[in-house]
Amino acid sequence: MTTASESSAPLAVSTVLPKEGPAVVAHAAGELRIENIPLASPQPDQAVVEIAYGGICGSDLHYWLHGAAGESVLKAPMVLGHEIVGVVIRAAGDGTGPAEGSAVAVHPATPGPSTGPGVVRYPEDRPNLSPGCTYLGSAARFPHTDGAFSRYANLPSRMLRLLPAGLDLKTAALVEPASVGWHAVARAGDVRGKTALVIGSGPIGALAVAVLKRAGAARIVAVDMHRRPLGIAQAVGADEVLEAGETDAIADVQADVVIESSGSHHGLASALKGAARGGKVVMVGLLPSGPQPVPISLAITRELELLGSFRFNDEIDDVIAALADGSLFVDPVITHVFPLERGLEAFETAKNSAESGKVLLSFSPDAPGSGQPSTGQAAS
Repeated sequence: MTTASESSAPLAVSTVLPKEGPAVVAHAAGELRIENIPLASPQPDQAVVEIAYGGICGSDLHYWLHGAAGESVLKAPMVLGHEIVGVVIRAAGDGTGPAEGSAVAVHPATPGPSTGPGVVRYPEDRPNLSPGCTYLGSAARFPHTDGAFSRYANLPSRMLRLLPAGLDLKTAALVEPASVGWHAVARAGDVRGKTALVIGSGPIGALAVAVLKRAGAARIVAVDMHRRPLGIAQAVGADEVLEAGETDAIADVQADVVIESSGSHHGLASALKGAARGGKVVMVGLLPSGPQPVPISLAITRELELLGSFRFNDEIDDVIAALADGSLFVDPVITHVFPLERGLEAFETAKNSAESGKVLLSFSPDAPGSGQPSTGQAAS
């Protein structure tokens, strides 16, 4: 076991594995439980990780609130969670991956080919688009892919990324969502010296602001409906902030690059209006399926480039390096840390986007922040 301030150097740890541990399990819409689950014997390519922190994602909230995330519908109880960091307490039996005692982040994707009839084509160098890709804590397929909001988790060694010495585990809990933001900014190309507009300043939007700042954007304008997310965006690098209702001011930004992270058609409409002629709009916020009422004619008459952005690939390694050397500043994005036994309260807090940024669960009773419902960062 380690604390958030300890390094990733291998530690002397016991290899006697527990038989079970507490986990966050979604059973149906509105039915979230913290219950003990068994720890199965790991496969040869799996390491056993003691989870230190887990970040609550929008998909976790959807499974709790609606019993589904988009078209992925719960058909059986499922362990939530894919934004996780922890410590290896038993290395993979086949000799791959980090050694026991190593602090690790997790790349939660397992790319794969089509699973149904026919062949679905995708670029081989973009495995995030592979049609058979599975993700930790996803009900996209049945049986579901359990997540790792659990005290102990068996994880394929290929998912594990060694954390550099000195990188705080609590900060490292943002590696996965920061990789989503990094991928979105990368889709826009070189942003140095450019004006960037970020629509939606929740955790992904705020992390995109931080990535844009590191990448050298000359002017970053963040938009949100609420003051606290805007305060967080300013804390990580936004030069200006606007409330979502300030439509004329948003249109006047004339951004070279727009990151749409609100996941609403209103936000996408603002993104199109706020883009300069010839600009790029990167759509990372996942809109509901089906037609969306947006002024798409602006994309035609302004020759805008509309770019989708879905999850990430190897950007996770760049994010870890940038967090370790301090060039990517993200700490204010974390607004609350709850111990696991207060997990239901943590989910209620994460649901309130007006008052929270990224909400973390602390799975280890010894991890700093346990029992601390709020860090007090990024005051509104």
